[in-house]
Amino acid sequence: MYEKVIDTPRLELHHISAQGIIELYENKDDVIAIAGRDFTNPHQNLVIESGPLGWRVPQVKVDPSVNKWFVRFIVLKESKEIIGSTSFHGVPDSEGMMEIGLGIEEAFQGNGYAKEALKGMWSWVCTFPEVKTLRYTVSPNNLPSIAVINYFGFDYKGQQIDEEDGPENIYEMSTSEFKSKWGKQ
Repeated sequence: MYEKVIDTPRLELHHISAQGIIELYENKDDVIAIAGRDFTNPHQNLVIESGPLGWRVPQVKVDPSVNKWFVRFIVLKESKEIIGSTSFHGVPDSEGMMEIGLGIEEAFQGNGYAKEALKGMWSWVCTFPEVKTLRYTVSPNNLPSIAVINYFGFDYKGQQIDEEDGPENIYEMSTSEFKSKWGKQ
């Protein structure tokens, strides 16, 4: 079962089924993930590098219903090819916080696709009343990602140490502020 496609001016954000992400992660195979779709995966996104799948697949195996929040392919409308992926880290926490991650294939970076994909995902998740806060964490050395989050006007909240990635800057914005700033564009 797929969630609705999130449509932006240049991109389509296509949800991946639970079985699709399991096959991508465990078998390095995208056949199920893209079956019956009108796009291709020439860059082998999430096949060569599993990205967030190592964290999402165990969650989905325990409770398949959480998959609605998870991995979406970022598809370039013009060429109908996957150029990246994005995913929330989990269900809304007890305070209504949702954290997101994303990756754009290197050949497509620097074209505003990350901003467009994030805006699409955040606009979608802001439609759920249980979601109150949007969060984005990033290495203090990842200047392009910091520029993206600054573009949206998120507040810097401090740093945390991630077991995998080391120090990360934490940025947040309330869903009401996001809708006020970005909902009418």
